[in-house]
Amino acid sequence: MIRSMTGFGRAQDVIDGMQISVELKSVNHRYFEFSARTPRAYGFLEEKLKSYLQTKIARGKTECYVSLEELDAQDCTVQVNHSLAAGYLAALGEISERYGLENDVTVTSLAKYYDIFTVHKQAEDEDRIWAAVKTVTDEALASFLSMREREGEKLKADILSRCDLILEHIAFIEERSPQTVQAYHDKLLERMRTVLEDKTVDEQRLLTEAAIFADKVAVAEETVRLRSHIDQMREFMRAQTAIGRKMDFLVQEFNREANTIGSKAQDVDIAKHVIAVKAEIEKIREQVQNIE
Repeated sequence: MIRSMTGFGRAQDVIDGMQISVELKSVNHRYFEFSARTPRAYGFLEEKLKSYLQTKIARGKTECYVSLEELDAQDCTVQVNHSLAAGYLAALGEISERYGLENDVTVTSLAKYYDIFTVHKQAEDEDRIWAAVKTVTDEALASFLSMREREGEKLKADILSRCDLILEHIAFIEERSPQTVQAYHDKLLERMRTVLEDKTVDEQRLLTEAAIFADKVAVAEETVRLRSHIDQMREFMRAQTAIGRKMDFLVQEFNREANTIGSKAQDVDIAKHVIAVKAEIEKIREQVQNIE
């Protein structure tokens, strides 16, 4: 299944007393690059998410956003710093006595000094939290991969249509190439007759020159290889694994054969079709850059 490197997926759920939301998005990148934004208290999730998603995503700059809220109150204890509380009371009493103010300190007013309290939460169960986050991540991942696959199908259709166009141009080049040899033979014969005037034309020399020209402009090997590369590209399209890098390498081979054909072209019509082939190859290359 061909997949694009562009994707987005989001899911949220309440699991085990936690409100969890996971968002995934990715753009093109040569390798798998991952970053995550998680609540500060759950930083351990970042490495777990990276390790897990790396088994599902081969390429692309991937960002993951996680929000997590505990809906159920956790067991916790509150400790009072009595030394600090006594210090506050003494200081407030001193202010009251020195400035003649009413000492109206109550428990409520003293509680405003937050630093006299220390809250101890129950230790987090990382395995419990990860199991819940992973469940929501799988939901987001399914949506994320589905989008990648839909985009991949569009890329596949476009690349295959361009391969068909290349084959049409190649068919013309293969048909036209032998004709250029015959045209060269006729042109050379006419020149020799003009130069030699009434003298007899050396047929053997004429055939030799034509043979040399035919060998020089022969593109059969290149067109055969280009057809083979296109067959291989179609085979890649049926792969069930990430093949973007292989396709990128194959497009380089496309270019190599097209450049060789272009360098051998001694005919205006062939040259036009070579240019068209190169244009299609460039468009394929651009699309391949988007494939995982």
